[in-house]
Amino acid sequence: MTEADRKAVGLVGFAAWKSSSAFEDTYLDPAVIERVSGEFESFVAETQCDIAVAEIDGTLVGWGAREGAPDYISDIWIDPVFQGRGIGRVLVEHFLEEMRNSGISIAKIATHARNINAIRLYERCGFRIVWQGTEWSESMQVELQKVRLERQL
Repeated sequence: MTEADRKAVGLVGFAAWKSSSAFEDTYLDPAVIERVSGEFESFVAETQCDIAVAEIDGTLVGWGAREGAPDYISDIWIDPVFQGRGIGRVLVEHFLEEMRNSGISIAKIATHARNINAIRLYERCGFRIVWQGTEWSESMQVELQKVRLERQL
């Protein structure tokens, strides 16, 4: 991945995060925004995990990652301009296929409990909510309402 690709991935991730209606106003203070922006910039530069990107006509429009446990999809971020076009589903299905090929039997993913669009996407991909509660966000330095979802492969 080139430096320009890394920058584009960070910008798309941050734009998708910032456009989400899932985060309460209290989470969108300048300090939180700065921390999250920095996290997106450093994630791509520092991570050694599997990252898949989606492009349309040479423009990066979304990306996903599997960081952490091999059965976990850690990130799906779609440029707000391109949301609703099936890009997220393609990325999720890509990672599910990788997991199947690795012999993993259960796939896991998580999101903010108020991120209805992401939850609907994951449910359309066969995931079901298995947990809902409060979890500390290291990147935001706040408590978040989260859901965890799983599906059989």
